Amino acid sequence: MTMKQTTCELLVVGAGPAGLAAATEAARAGVDVILLDEQPAPGGQIYRAITTTPVTDRKVLGEDYWHGSELVGPFQASGARYEPRATVWAVSRMTAPQPDEGFEVAYSVDGEARLLHAREILLATGAQERPFPIPGWTLPGVITAGAAQILLKSAGVVPGSRTVLAGCGPLLFLVAWQYLNAGVKIDAILETTPPGRLGKALPHAFDFLRSPYLAKGLKLMRAVKREIRIVRNVSALRALGDGHVQRVAYTSASGAGELPVDQLLLHQGVVPNVNLSRALGLEHDWNAALDCWEPRLDAWGASSVPGIAIAGDGAGIAGALAAEERGRIAALGIAARLGRIDTARRDERAAAPRAALARATRGRAFFDTLYRAPDAFRRPTGDTIVCRCEEVTAQQVRETVKLGCSGPNQMKSFLRCGMGPCQGRYCGLTVTELIADERGVPTQDVGYYRLRFPTKPLTLGELASLPQTDASRQAVVRLKK
Repeated sequence: MTMKQTTCELLVVGAGPAGLAAATEAARAGVDVILLDEQPAPGGQIYRAITTTPVTDRKVLGEDYWHGSELVGPFQASGARYEPRATVWAVSRMTAPQPDEGFEVAYSVDGEARLLHAREILLATGAQERPFPIPGWTLPGVITAGAAQILLKSAGVVPGSRTVLAGCGPLLFLVAWQYLNAGVKIDAILETTPPGRLGKALPHAFDFLRSPYLAKGLKLMRAVKREIRIVRNVSALRALGDGHVQRVAYTSASGAGELPVDQLLLHQGVVPNVNLSRALGLEHDWNAALDCWEPRLDAWGASSVPGIAIAGDGAGIAGALAAEERGRIAALGIAARLGRIDTARRDERAAAPRAALARATRGRAFFDTLYRAPDAFRRPTGDTIVCRCEEVTAQQVRETVKLGCSGPNQMKSFLRCGMGPCQGRYCGLTVTELIADERGVPTQDVGYYRLRFPTKPLTLGELASLPQTDASRQAVVRLKK
């Protein structure tokens, strides 16, 4: 029997600032919207657990975090449908090659697979932390700064003792500041920003001085510097321990050092989460300034595949406020394509978000240049594990290139890199850069993993529970042919 399929005009994937703002804007324009999100409550990473956090003292996380509640309220009142704990793992076009027929989306909620039909899709899947492969980074007790922030926001969990942060980027200092506000002692920050970076960033200083980041950043940095020892120009890191991290060894301009630790928090920036957009076959370009892949989009967030748009940090790293405005702009473009508003109304309503986006991105180039992840920590050597799922080392990847392996997809055949549960999320960039480094070619010439659905792990039980539709039956018929 053919099931009655859930339908909508617009499916938004991700309930961070871009997804919330986009769903709200589109619903206000009369678009029938469904928002699917993996988390149990809206907010994404930056506003994680904004409606449920046990951290009630607003000073701990800062007012920028609480801005998230200003997005959740309008979204809940917009009329857009919302389904939490929903993991999208496959998307196919309903009737090729006619784009107006839309897409069939497979997703799971609490172990049950479901199907949805959407005319348009907006990906607002946000960013993920850049891989930070150092010796010992797989030891228990070594986590990313973003993961530590999730624990603080969602459960009020903080480290107990002997905590060290290492890496570079604004989030590293933000987490340190939030821990200080929560009364947590941080033993040290091992900063990996290379010497001379400030000079390279100075050409962008004029915009930074006029940006919203200056006053907030100075206040935050003063508080952190006053309370925490900062070791600068760290050029090498190693986590050491027997069954759990116990020490972190480092090399800086002052020489070699070692600190006892119970928790080591690593961070060297964020990059767009491109696994779903890659699996959908969207065109991507290499951003040489940020050393990451970004989807190729037009001014309204529309991708190279008709009917699919991207907003937020998944479209390119620019921060929470920029993500919010990108979501609104993309939603207006979709509303016009669906015929809910005309182009004149679209342009009129997009004027304010575009102005706000320009303000939000002013000064980003200064940060991006100053905190660009150093080559040594993006392109490891020796026995440092690169692919955590398959326990593949940097040396194995480099040796395999010497055997004639020219790209990440071939590397899968040799070493199974990218074939584990994370589907390349935590090794993709590193493997690509190692191959480029070993071959002596630009990174964009190497490419990236060719991703296939399902993009997230799922059980046989979930597949068995997948309802049958006419479209899915036709897909099976085509596969048999």
